[in-house]
Amino acid sequence: MNQADIPYLSASRLSALIESREVSPVEATRAYLRRIDELDFKFNSYLTVTRKHALRQAEEAEREILGGRHRGPMHGVPVAVKDQLWTRGIRTTGGSRILADLVPEDDATVVANLKAAGAVVLGKTNLTEFAIGGPHSYANARNPWDLDTSAGSSSSGSGSATSAYLCATSLGEDTGGSIRFPASWCGIVGLRPTWGLVSRYGVMRGVWSMDQVGPISRTVEDAAITLGAIAGPDPKDPYTRDAAVPDYRRALGGGLKGMRIGLVTELTQGEVVDPEVREAVTRASTVLEELGASVEEVSIPLSAHATTIFWSHLSVEPASTHLQWLRDRLPEYGYSNRISLLMGSVMPAQSYYKAQKLRALLRREVHDALDRYDLLMSPTIGATAQRVEGTGAESARRRPYLLTFTFNLANCPAISVPCGFSSHGLPVGLQLGGRPFGEETILRAAHAYEQATPWHTMRPTYA
Repeated sequence: MNQADIPYLSASRLSALIESREVSPVEATRAYLRRIDELDFKFNSYLTVTRKHALRQAEEAEREILGGRHRGPMHGVPVAVKDQLWTRGIRTTGGSRILADLVPEDDATVVANLKAAGAVVLGKTNLTEFAIGGPHSYANARNPWDLDTSAGSSSSGSGSATSAYLCATSLGEDTGGSIRFPASWCGIVGLRPTWGLVSRYGVMRGVWSMDQVGPISRTVEDAAITLGAIAGPDPKDPYTRDAAVPDYRRALGGGLKGMRIGLVTELTQGEVVDPEVREAVTRASTVLEELGASVEEVSIPLSAHATTIFWSHLSVEPASTHLQWLRDRLPEYGYSNRISLLMGSVMPAQSYYKAQKLRALLRREVHDALDRYDLLMSPTIGATAQRVEGTGAESARRRPYLLTFTFNLANCPAISVPCGFSSHGLPVGLQLGGRPFGEETILRAAHAYEQATPWHTMRPTYA
């Protein structure tokens, strides 16, 4: 195979070719590194490229596979990880100038799990400052569909790199939508797992009660094999679920016959959803019905207020984490984070307490709906990618089109899968949310929809 064609393979297809020895891990890694060298100046996807580390890992994977020791579907596959995740001996900035020189002595468990699965880590991807909704401290990650538009927030680099074929699959972190947001705007797949399915040891904290690591991939199958590599219990994170990890790839079959899906009216109607986005999701619901599912409108009243409830958490919890730096290094924060964190520092306890009570009520509404429906659906984002302005990023409370908060507040898993394009050629994302630890159902439905539509086959304009 021509090396220039390798990056255009899905991670799953590349995995099969590596296992059959038609493509070597070294060939694949060199092909991706070449593309990064040639193209990433346009996208600003990476903050650090770990060329020497990656080639050593690829050589080791090649020796093992040639020796008959194939570890599984991620063995030899080149991946990228968000620079919010510790990497032993490799700079980990959290997207902040404050941590510009931090070199951890340990790997985040998800990184260690990737290595144990035989994956090749190409580097650390760009993100907004501390992954809490502020600006990009280094450079804005650009969208491969339109370089004048944003790749999303805060796992922007993982979304941009995956969409631009600068890695086979990647890891992001989703506190309020930071996996599904860039996935939607970059026209790819992003899965936020259930809180507790994936370890958070070695993950720089955003909102402790909602942070979760998950895959950003080009196809649902790629997301399934990536999730399978990183999920599972971890003694270093006592909040992980002590249960065996399912074979998520095997869950992709079976179709949608008999599946009940609720279309959340509060997340589909109103001014926060552009007409073209609403139309694309309506068409997607028709496809799901043609595949055998029943789709009905369902009301989750408090989801209309999820942004306000979420923002209370996004202000208070990071302010607690950053308290000492706020006292000693306040000018080093980006402006929007500075304001948000200072507000969180002085927010009255009764306001945060009220937000917690509202969150519990919203969680109950979501879980009650999921007692009646197998999945809930909505647009992922109410608007397509917005133009990049200067070096900053909008704060979360200024993004009314973000429709991802409901599932984070309920600690439920949710996926974004491409479902069409705007008249300007920008991707639209369909969001499917499910019951806690219901990733198999979500992946099955997303895969069935993906395979029935052409959106995952489209290549970005600038990639």
